[in-house]
Amino acid sequence: MLKSVSKPEIKTPPPGPKSKSIIEKDQELIMQSFARWYPFVAKRGYGVWLEDPDGNKYLDFNSGIGVNNIGHAHPKVIEAIKRQAELLLHYSLTDFLYETPVQLAEKLVKITPGTFPKKVFYTNSGAESIEAAIKVARGHFKGSRPYIIAFSGSFHGRTMGALSLTASKPVQRKGFSPLVPNVVHVPYPYCYRCPFRQKYPDCNMWCVDFIEEWVLKKYVPPEEVAAIAFEPIAGEGGYIVPPPDFFKRLKKLADKYGILLIDDEVQAGIGRTGKWFAIEHWGVEPDLIAIAKGIASGLPLGALVGKREIMDLPPGTHASTFGGNPVSCAAAIATLEVIEQERLLENAQRVGEHAMKRLNEMKEEIPSIGDVRGKGLMIGVELVKPDGSPNPELLKNTLDIAFKSGLLVIGSGLSTIRIAPPLVITREEMDVGLEILKASLKKALEQT
Repeated sequence: MLKSVSKPEIKTPPPGPKSKSIIEKDQELIMQSFARWYPFVAKRGYGVWLEDPDGNKYLDFNSGIGVNNIGHAHPKVIEAIKRQAELLLHYSLTDFLYETPVQLAEKLVKITPGTFPKKVFYTNSGAESIEAAIKVARGHFKGSRPYIIAFSGSFHGRTMGALSLTASKPVQRKGFSPLVPNVVHVPYPYCYRCPFRQKYPDCNMWCVDFIEEWVLKKYVPPEEVAAIAFEPIAGEGGYIVPPPDFFKRLKKLADKYGILLIDDEVQAGIGRTGKWFAIEHWGVEPDLIAIAKGIASGLPLGALVGKREIMDLPPGTHASTFGGNPVSCAAAIATLEVIEQERLLENAQRVGEHAMKRLNEMKEEIPSIGDVRGKGLMIGVELVKPDGSPNPELLKNTLDIAFKSGLLVIGSGLSTIRIAPPLVITREEMDVGLEILKASLKKALEQT
């Protein structure tokens, strides 16, 4: 456990010698199919702080990429893991039964939006939750509705079904065709860079009308569309927040044609935005909700929660050997209890509002900040060139300088800083991080 710290401590310029040794072995032994933002090697963590093998201490603005929502090594989660591990590690929920998945399901159907009866299917990751959603949506209609609509700019995972919905970066799809057929992409409501070159609210939500007028009436028969899949806030695509009336208009369109709504809450859920699930900000009740990341504080677990009458795949059509693992479920139950007991939804709202205020003040001072957007502790800061175009080089340099200064923060989209610290972060800790971020951005501007 890390000792209590109030600010980062860099004893050895990172990466230090111990970190470099691990990095070299990683490059030799592990397939490098992912792109690291900078060479940080994690050794241990506590709360909002992380330590590398060389003794450097960092403030975490990443939460393990939206996973450690209640901070690192929360004692109540660790105790729940130890207690369950002594009882039962695994016995495959798909073939037998045990209690912890039922206990967790009781909580999930309670906190997910919608007062209608629900059922739960357990997975091991966000991509698997999306895969399950695709099969449930298509299976519910027994093959009569083969199409799914997704959004350009969204990220839903990298397994083949999830990748077929993903349209965030070309490199994610390059070389893997043919993907799952009958997926149609439409533009995401990115008001700062509207793909239709419109201005909100004068656009009258053309991005929704476009779906009906140019997709459903000219290309895809609406009676053959099973679902519309969306992120309530586009994560990988740039932490993009849709306009206030977008989802209600989308829901109205979906209901008109009997189309299901798949809400991908993998990154935005479990309290990240100050509500249990981000879609609650818009008062819409999805038919299916994909969950993962923050649900179990670092243990592999995902879930699909949906209307009971839709979660009707017959026995043998879908299963997961490790989905609903008892230790992961115990960690998830403890995680949800911590969020409730420590009032972390309220803290995410308070600290998030404070951070947005500070960042907007920074925007007035630094013209290279083009846009600040977000909800709760899911905040994006888009960096731009003087002509307003994205500035990926400035993003890269800013993140690297911040890392060497003791702040762990990454990007999303082409040039957006992604701020997603653990929900336990205090206002004072947020200020420490924002000061480092500001200084890093100014230094990067001098070098870029």
